[in-house]
Amino acid sequence: YDANEIHDDHPVRFTNEGLQLDHQPQNAIEWYAKVPHHEDYHLWIPARANPDQRDWLEALNAGDAEMGESRLFERDGTWYLHVTATRDVEDKSEASADKRTPIGVDIGEASLVTVCHRDGSGSPVRPRLWADDGKSVRRLRKTYFTAKRRLQKRGSERIADSFGDALWNQIDDVFHRVTREVVEYAESVENPVLVLEDLRYIRENMDYGEYMNRRLHGWGFAKLHAQIRYKAAEKGIPVETVNPRNTSKACHACGEHGYRPRQATFRCSNGGCWVGEYQADVNGAINIVDRYRSGESHRRSDRASGQKAGADDSATDGASLTGPQDSQADAETQQTTLGTYAS
Repeated sequence: YDANEIHDDHPVRFTNEGLQLDHQPQNAIEWYAKVPHHEDYHLWIPARANPDQRDWLEALNAGDAEMGESRLFERDGTWYLHVTATRDVEDKSEASADKRTPIGVDIGEASLVTVCHRDGSGSPVRPRLWADDGKSVRRLRKTYFTAKRRLQKRGSERIADSFGDALWNQIDDVFHRVTREVVEYAESVENPVLVLEDLRYIRENMDYGEYMNRRLHGWGFAKLHAQIRYKAAEKGIPVETVNPRNTSKACHACGEHGYRPRQATFRCSNGGCWVGEYQADVNGAINIVDRYRSGESHRRSDRASGQKAGADDSATDGASLTGPQDSQADAETQQTTLGTYAS
């Protein structure tokens, strides 16, 4: 390989037999990767582990996880080694489907994620919104598109790509923190099941005009879904999906369609309904819960891949980068795959 040609789009790929990791906790640099170089000898390269992936590296080192394909590439002067690891995770929820507590997960643009569930009496309880994170991601995306447009006009494509990588890394950091907190919320609920809107339908139902369609089609639905699924699988929390049709338009109390006078406000059109005005994202999350409780759900696999996603977060491409593959719904164990990064 010519080192000048090794980049994210043209990495060096290693099979699970071509790469080896070594852990030396007594050393200042703990991790090393053996890179095949010649039939008679190899290169041992020191690596810095991503702290968020340390437990996966340790699982590989202990033989508790299986190594898959690895990728070595250079980006903006920094070398990265992406290692794919696979391990089995038991489903901790022994409750039957009708005994589980569904938690509606509404992903939107105003509030990045909103979760809520109903208590034993059916009342909505403990809604949580990540609205500030939604603002942060919108600001980063706006900065990215504005700067990219200006740089492209100047013919600075390479600078535009480099600038975009930095901003998307910041967005990914927000996504990872928020999805981790969503799973922590689920852990605090007895017999939880996280209920998401099915990505196969979510884009088909988008028709808000050219401007809003462009913004929403660029939103990170697939990335957020994939991260929630694999993080939930690690904790043994089941994940289900439902058709998202009208979950944002219907009133969770009476079922009548309403409207949004403001982005974060839902107003019921039924004059006899007690709701009147309600927080729009919480209303959507409750409707997702009720759709699951009605028996309409599509079991999605809990096999998940944690490869770093690129800027393309379309329902298809995003899922292929970070989304789970289909598996049998009644599997006794759930297999989860997560990428581990070292540089």
